[in-house]
Amino acid sequence: MTADISLQDPRTRLVEATLRLLARHGPSEVKARSVATEAQLSTMGVYTYFGGVPELLQAVADEGFSRQAAVFGSLPDSGDPMADLCLMALACHDFARRNPHLYDLMFGLSIHGRYSPSRGTAEPLLSGQSPSFRAAYGFLLQGCARLVEGKCVRKADPDLIALQFWSALHGFIMLDLASHFAHTLSPAVDVLVPICVNMVAGMGARRERAEASSSAAVATWTSAQNSKSATPRKK
Repeated sequence: MTADISLQDPRTRLVEATLRLLARHGPSEVKARSVATEAQLSTMGVYTYFGGVPELLQAVADEGFSRQAAVFGSLPDSGDPMADLCLMALACHDFARRNPHLYDLMFGLSIHGRYSPSRGTAEPLLSGQSPSFRAAYGFLLQGCARLVEGKCVRKADPDLIALQFWSALHGFIMLDLASHFAHTLSPAVDVLVPICVNMVAGMGARRERAEASSSAAVATWTSAQNSKSATPRKK
């Protein structure tokens, strides 16, 4: 059932309209007029409620991080920090593949060179300091802190570990979104999971344990995806 957009406040309607346009047509259709038409509002609404398209895009990026944080928050806690971190990586990859243009917008990057929301502005579209970004990133930071506290890896600054994981994860995701792993049967299992194993092993974790943890994460993820596929969609 489609929600009655007339019941939403104008800001929400404009953000949701932008999300729909991104999903259907990509960034080329994100213009004040097209967004307003999709939201069933006047074009002036974009400027009244946000100040302009760049500010609207900031709000859409923030909504993306809020949704990403919700995904991370829904993941089970297995009690194994390495397995849970690998599971988070798999969930982040899945989120990006289901929302490629939104993901692109969130990080101010460009898919196939088509779009960079920060282009032409004095400051990056998203500085990384918004509450929604901190909420999403906080899950990764907490996961890395658990690695250290659980003595899975050598004692190190969790902030620096998180930055390393963040860099490796998003580098992989951008390459995958650009179809550089098209020849690989399962980029997540064949490339991303080994990255997680190699990273924690490089930080002092026993490789055998890291591999067992990653296998557990893959099994949990696969089971969850199979359950979703078997659940009938509500009309």
